[in-house]
Amino acid sequence: MTASVSPKMNLLTEEQIQYIHQRSLEILTRVGVRVDSPAARRMFTAAEGARWLNQERVTLSPELVEWAIQSAPSVVEVYDRRGQLAFRLGEGRARFGLGVTNLYYQDPLSDDVTPFTRQHMALCTRLVNSLPLYDVVSTIGVVQDYPPETADMYATLEMIANTTRPLLLLISNEHLFPHVLKLAQRLHGELGDKPFLLPYFNPITPLIINASTADKMLEAIQHGLPVIYSNYSMAGMSTPITAAGTLVLMNAELLAGLTLAQLARPGAPIILGSLPAFFDMRAMQDFYDPHTFVINLACAEMMAHYGLPHAGTSGCGLGWGADLPAAGLLWMNHLTSLLGKVGLAPFVGGVLGSKVFSPALAVYSHEVIAQALRFAQGFPLDDTVLGVDEIAQHGPGGSFLDADLTLQLYRRAYYESMVFPRLGLEQWQARGRPRAEDLLRQRTLSLLETANPPEDHAELIALGEAFIRGL
Repeated sequence: MTASVSPKMNLLTEEQIQYIHQRSLEILTRVGVRVDSPAARRMFTAAEGARWLNQERVTLSPELVEWAIQSAPSVVEVYDRRGQLAFRLGEGRARFGLGVTNLYYQDPLSDDVTPFTRQHMALCTRLVNSLPLYDVVSTIGVVQDYPPETADMYATLEMIANTTRPLLLLISNEHLFPHVLKLAQRLHGELGDKPFLLPYFNPITPLIINASTADKMLEAIQHGLPVIYSNYSMAGMSTPITAAGTLVLMNAELLAGLTLAQLARPGAPIILGSLPAFFDMRAMQDFYDPHTFVINLACAEMMAHYGLPHAGTSGCGLGWGADLPAAGLLWMNHLTSLLGKVGLAPFVGGVLGSKVFSPALAVYSHEVIAQALRFAQGFPLDDTVLGVDEIAQHGPGGSFLDADLTLQLYRRAYYESMVFPRLGLEQWQARGRPRAEDLLRQRTLSLLETANPPEDHAELIALGEAFIRGL
């Protein structure tokens, strides 16, 4: 027997998938979507199967939506800045990213919260170079020490110069988006050839393709870039309070965005997904809930049914730092993502309502990803690892400390944390009863202090700053 034991998670039956799809089509044919962009309106007007209910709202036929599903590629290849293939979204395991667009920075030692700066962007981007299980760097924060007219430019420059990992871009100032792409071209060359940038766009829920989202997406597609089109819900506020209503409404929105992308260029690579959250009317706070992760998995299964790459939730936002509430959500998100059909979980590290980036939480999350990966990988099951001969050799009451398999595998047979040592009572007391959160803080500070940028950092910074000054 040659096999492996690998845990998997599936939610939806084929009947349920068809139910969600048909109800999504019903929303698109009965209700439609509001389209604010003149350029997007022209594309829908020219499409057979699009019918305008008024000057702003268009309905989409099932045939048009089906054409878009068939037109889009099932796999998106993502490269690093050096042109090496990093991963293929649409196949394989879930991938993880660090960020996104936080307004503040939390000091890993004191927990003090300060406005996010350009230096924070540089340090946190370099941190990823020390944490290999982060596959992408999302725009970590909104730079506050530069004016809005240039902040996104300097933020993007620091991301490009401080890592070679693929980058997920979120641009706060919509008017700067074309300039950001030109900056990336100045530093890198042709963007559509082995793309390392993934622009990220959000429509407005419910059922609005806003002008900023549409226009930026169309421009990115013109550059040959893969795009991420992701919606965000606040159940009970912007979507129905029920998980079923939220899932179907958001699925309909994603199909509308997919259709626009394919009308712009048939075969344009696009990654779809949702960030389903809830809204607490007493606290006036949006938040993730256990059902959030169930909806996330269901969305991923719908994208798998369509044959489309997926991007979903990252389990961050709650918690006041690298604390117990944040840790619980990370575990729930990362483990379920790896067991299900999630493609990309791009936004790790945010706390305090997703307004603050916590480097310590990013380091802890890396620990969670490592252990969740180990769980999801399972174990092989065949005669080469079973060791029946060794069991017979050592017999009842024997020891396997010097067995061949033990000597071959003991260094990689179990998980070793880079943060938390394995201490029993006596060792813990001998070391002064250390607290786990203090060890995490110290490890985070050490990584921030020792993380180095790529060797072309200075050259890229000089080129980028000259480009920005010349605008």
